[in-house]
Amino acid sequence: MKTKTYVITGSTSGIGKALLRRIASENVVFAGYRNKDYELMLREISPNIYPFYVDYSKPETIKPASDYLHSMCTKIDTLINIAGCVVAGPIEKIEMSEIRRQFDVNVFGHLELSKLLADSLQDGRIINVSSMASFGIFPFISPYCASKRCLDMFFNSFLIENKKNISVVSIKPGVIATPLWGKSVDENSKYFDNCTDYEREMRFLISNAKKNEAKGLSVEKVVDVILKADRAKCPKLSYTVGPDAYIASLISKLPQGFVNSIIKFGMKQRIK
Repeated sequence: MKTKTYVITGSTSGIGKALLRRIASENVVFAGYRNKDYELMLREISPNIYPFYVDYSKPETIKPASDYLHSMCTKIDTLINIAGCVVAGPIEKIEMSEIRRQFDVNVFGHLELSKLLADSLQDGRIINVSSMASFGIFPFISPYCASKRCLDMFFNSFLIENKKNISVVSIKPGVIATPLWGKSVDENSKYFDNCTDYEREMRFLISNAKKNEAKGLSVEKVVDVILKADRAKCPKLSYTVGPDAYIASLISKLPQGFVNSIIKFGMKQRIK
């Protein structure tokens, strides 16, 4: 098998870390991290891994990251965008700075790095780990849903427009057992702990996040699909992963008013 060069963001846990373990033994992998405490851990996985620092919540780190990648390689076969976060809570309570952070991390960071690496991606591939949330039917995580929809829309346009023969794939997993759930509870604690008029809903979100972290689909299932999309000569534009993602895609095709009624009824029943 031909040795390939990968760039992966969000590589220190969950899907990214599992993917590294699958591909690093036979390929060159540039692994993005935002917590410098994890740099040594990445190096210990394989001598083929070259960690680089990038934090999408700090846009000023993106250009230096791309400069480093350009200095290390002239050709990138596959860029896999995994880094992400979840901003949760009722829209009327969430600070605008947090909504902007959601888009910086989940959309603008990936878009900027991809643009900067476009020349090196000639005839290559971009694989974005989106989410079933991009189907847009989940209350109290609307910033996350909107960011994933926006990610898909930007990169679909990039696919149509670019003249470098760069293919683009969107991976849309359902609920996955990753540390993202626990991190989201910690990062949104100010809304969960002090959310007047929404106390019951926030308690439900916390319990649901903890359940998802323990009982969601294995990250290996997502890695399998990423590798399938990477190896395919003509990959599909979008892959759903898990039965809940497939159901969400079907529900999203129903009239919005009907969907809203189903969700409101379901939320009331589950919160009870």
